Amino acid sequence: MNLLRYPLLLALVCCSLISVVAAAKELKPWSGGRTPPLLLRDIDGKSHNLADYRGQVVLVNFWATWCEPCRDEMPAIQRLSNKLAGKPFAVLAVNLDEPESRIRNFLSRTPLDFPILLDAGKAATKAWQVRVLPMSFIIGRDGRIRYSLTGELAWDHDSVVSLLGELMPSR
Repeated sequence: MNLLRYPLLLALVCCSLISVVAAAKELKPWSGGRTPPLLLRDIDGKSHNLADYRGQVVLVNFWATWCEPCRDEMPAIQRLSNKLAGKPFAVLAVNLDEPESRIRNFLSRTPLDFPILLDAGKAATKAWQVRVLPMSFIIGRDGRIRYSLTGELAWDHDSVVSLLGELMPSR
């Protein structure tokens, strides 16, 4: 079959392949040492301390609005958050030193219901040794980093949801 003769089918095949490739990126088990502290204010002025999230699995995502892969993965992170609603799971999205007006403009187009933390001066970015965006860390219920990922991921993919579920208590 010549897929070029069927543009809609070609588009579906390409989208499926892109989705599989994005989901195939794997969270790497962490071997980088202790979890750095994370204490930042969110865009509404509320203070968030990673230590206060002990007992939950936490996705800490470092991002910026100027980073296209960061922007692209935010809806998938929101869908992941929705899928895990009611479970001991939280998302902390750490923005790299951008003006609040730019972040609010992004949020007006891409509504997110998890905290957007402000890393003015990039102290957290340096402490977490983030050099490429997006960069994400999965924190276990004990407060230790379990997995990391550099780059974009289909966060709402079943394999990711399953992996995160393994870190949560079964009831």
